[in-house]
Amino acid sequence: MSIEDKIIEVIRAKGEGTIFFPNDFIDFGEPKSIGKALERLTEKNQILRLARGIYCYPKQDKVMGLGVLYPSIEEIADSIARRDKARIVPTGIHALNKLGLSTQIPMNFVYLTDGTRRKINLGNGKSIQFRFTSPKNLAFTNKLAMLVTFALKELGQDKITEPQIAQLKQILEKESKEKVMVDASLMPAWIRTIIKNAYE
Repeated sequence: MSIEDKIIEVIRAKGEGTIFFPNDFIDFGEPKSIGKALERLTEKNQILRLARGIYCYPKQDKVMGLGVLYPSIEEIADSIARRDKARIVPTGIHALNKLGLSTQIPMNFVYLTDGTRRKINLGNGKSIQFRFTSPKNLAFTNKLAMLVTFALKELGQDKITEPQIAQLKQILEKESKEKVMVDASLMPAWIRTIIKNAYE
């Protein structure tokens, strides 16, 4: 089997929507040969090149006739984090938008990470940026608690509106107070107060 055939066999087994990297195929040959194989598969439209060194075996929408479905920014960022064995959390406008605390849609999706600092250009002006932070800042055990904490930090203590508080209450209702407050020691005091009041 050629390197191309081996790559296709592996990604088809993993299924449509799989995001992968050249290093996933290091057993198939030299890095240059793997790169060439991925390039040829891209030219044949069998895989998508999302960014430099990041590829996808695309999903096909056969119901609505929309054709190729690109993975979300979240899926791409999570795949990179898993590859790097790093933790990440959305921050900035991205975090606010994800919680429904802002309608502004970012072009630059910013994540804090305890992994490598980098910026990945996705084309059409969009990018994913990983900013390094101390590992202790990502020591949360509850993902919602972590997301809410960094979203509120972005807003600032004196700039949170009543509609945002109401939206926050709706979000927190989906998770028990006990699960969220297990990370209370990692939150600034003012954020702890907001979350406690939201549950009351």
